[in-house]
Amino acid sequence: MRRLILVLTFVFTLPGLLYAQQIDASGAAMLIADEVFITAERELVAEGNVEAFQNGARLQASAVRYRQDDGRLIIEGPITLTQGDQTLIFADAGELDADLRNGILTGARLILNRQLQIAAAQVDRVEGRYDQLSKASVTSCKVCEDGRAPLWQIRARRVIHDRVDQQLYFDEAQFRILDVPVFYLPRLRLPGPGLARSSGFLVPKIRTTSQLGTGVKIPYFIKLGDHRDLTVTPYLSGVTRTLELRYRQAFQRGRITVDTAVTRDDQRPDKTRGYLFANGAFELNRGYRLTFDIEATTDRGYLTEYDYSDKDRLESNISVSRAQRDQFVRGTFYNFESLRADDINDNLPTVVLDGEYERRFFPSALGGELRLRLEAHSHRRNSDSDIDGPDDDLVTDGRDVARLNGRADWLRRFTYGNGLVADVQAGVSFNFFDITQDASFDQNHADIAPQAAVALRYPMVRRDADGVTQVLEPVAQIGWVRGSRLDIPNDESTRVEFDEGNLLALSRFPRPDRRERGVIAAIGVNWARTNPTGFDTQLTFGQVFRDEADPDFSLSSGLTGKSSNYLVAAQIKTTNGLTLSGRTLFDKQFELAKAELRGNWGFAKGGIGGSYVWLDADEAEERDAAVSEIFLAGNYDINTHWRVNADWRFNLADDRAATAGIGLNYTNECVDVDMRVARSYSSSTAVEPTTNFGFNIGLRGFAASSGDQQFIRSCKR
Repeated sequence: MRRLILVLTFVFTLPGLLYAQQIDASGAAMLIADEVFITAERELVAEGNVEAFQNGARLQASAVRYRQDDGRLIIEGPITLTQGDQTLIFADAGELDADLRNGILTGARLILNRQLQIAAAQVDRVEGRYDQLSKASVTSCKVCEDGRAPLWQIRARRVIHDRVDQQLYFDEAQFRILDVPVFYLPRLRLPGPGLARSSGFLVPKIRTTSQLGTGVKIPYFIKLGDHRDLTVTPYLSGVTRTLELRYRQAFQRGRITVDTAVTRDDQRPDKTRGYLFANGAFELNRGYRLTFDIEATTDRGYLTEYDYSDKDRLESNISVSRAQRDQFVRGTFYNFESLRADDINDNLPTVVLDGEYERRFFPSALGGELRLRLEAHSHRRNSDSDIDGPDDDLVTDGRDVARLNGRADWLRRFTYGNGLVADVQAGVSFNFFDITQDASFDQNHADIAPQAAVALRYPMVRRDADGVTQVLEPVAQIGWVRGSRLDIPNDESTRVEFDEGNLLALSRFPRPDRRERGVIAAIGVNWARTNPTGFDTQLTFGQVFRDEADPDFSLSSGLTGKSSNYLVAAQIKTTNGLTLSGRTLFDKQFELAKAELRGNWGFAKGGIGGSYVWLDADEAEERDAAVSEIFLAGNYDINTHWRVNADWRFNLADDRAATAGIGLNYTNECVDVDMRVARSYSSSTAVEPTTNFGFNIGLRGFAASSGDQQFIRSCKR
């Protein structure tokens, strides 16, 4: 700046608009002013709309005096000093060196990342890195000119802002709400608004439950490096002493996350309780991907009591897979643990190995697509018993099963000039089963089953003058699978769904231990109406026929007998944000056998969504009574700052609520307040009904929090 101002002094000594630029080894410098003159004391004075630029800093002032003897700038306000996109300083007056890196500003206000405001009697700038603010007040709330105190503020004798490390250091800090002192800290460090990760305390949480009483969680975040961090959260109440840990690490080709907790409480005073959830994903060589999930807990009721998870079955697995355009391969190891009170884990398939390989070819001689598939599977129970125990569930307690299944299919589509579409497929499958620890079945079973099918479609399109398009498509298929079913237990295909996705499938069993056999036919019709304005509708109707009834279909599957129930599925999407989708099965007397309805409506101030499920009683699916349940959830913006949300699950069959919750959120430019009340009515020997109260307050403006303009309050009373 000295060199620049000397040039300006001798070259541009005239009133009016002055503009000059000098570039040297230190970077670019620029000065703009309405008038420049030299006083008798050899001081260079720039007055009127003064702007100076140096080393990325921009200074705006009403007047600037340059003293050549010490290279200082005497600045008259109002002053605006901008450094990059993150720091903005307003001041009444100041003295700075020529590089704008050192000096003093009085009556200053520092704004960081357009969120956090720091008002101070004086700001000392040191080497362009530190801003030391004396008698400072810090807030991210709207500050009104009528003298009203902000919603919250931190007052301190001194605040040091480290621009490089993006940290704020407070001496003798006092936290105030509406100018009322709440607590005092002799020393305090907080991250700046531009910092994404920094060690320190996070927002505390208050949690009250009917089982654990009122407690507080105080999380502390530890930055272990650029790619690792650990969050330590003590949870203390009159009933429990819990330590929660969350570890995260990012690698060059993957990441891991570990959540765990260790507890000593009055619920089980002689036992250490806890849980561990971990997951990760890694990209391996040659396009392979490794993923893993670990889920474990010490007892059945721990996760729900401490609100870590509502799962009633834990699944741990490690999997390696690769997906390419014409090839897929996967190998997975599973370990399951049931948390349901009536389940005996030793009698359940808890250890599972599963692998699959699929490849497709496009032979030019045959046309169409050739698809090859190989699947290997094994599951075992911990029990060594080869008979059914006293639980009377008709499942051998220790039965272990291994199988190998292969399949080859040729598929080709023919489209004729009259619009008829024919899909032809032919193939063969082989199946091998090894059954051990079951006195009711032989150990080895194998078969080969050829299959073939032809499906016909006749799509018809109608286009109206207003742009509405309708498509009507009748479909029909006849298929055949040779042979009879092997005499093996049904371990994997105990739950069968009949829907529009498998209407034309040759087998609707979910796993290869069951396949439909014989002659199978299906008919249906699809109708779709598409409107450019956004009102769309889809409807599917279908039914399945077979030459012989299949006894392995359960009553509620809708597939018993020689003809299935009637399948009806529909989707509706309206212009006002309403979306509905439903599926139902009607029996021969047109009575509901199964129904499911889901919907969502989004409007300007919120949204509501819900579902309804009805399932008839079915002993084969271990359902002694009908299930009829409704679930609703929604949120509504009361105004710019207040939002209410609620959810409710009700069991219509038992005429009682299952869960219910309501929450209230307040958000403005400087604070987030969340209040939540939830009630679980379920009861078992492992889980008791409980009520949870949650209350969280978060201060906006620190770290990487948002300064969204939509939440800024008005200063009007």
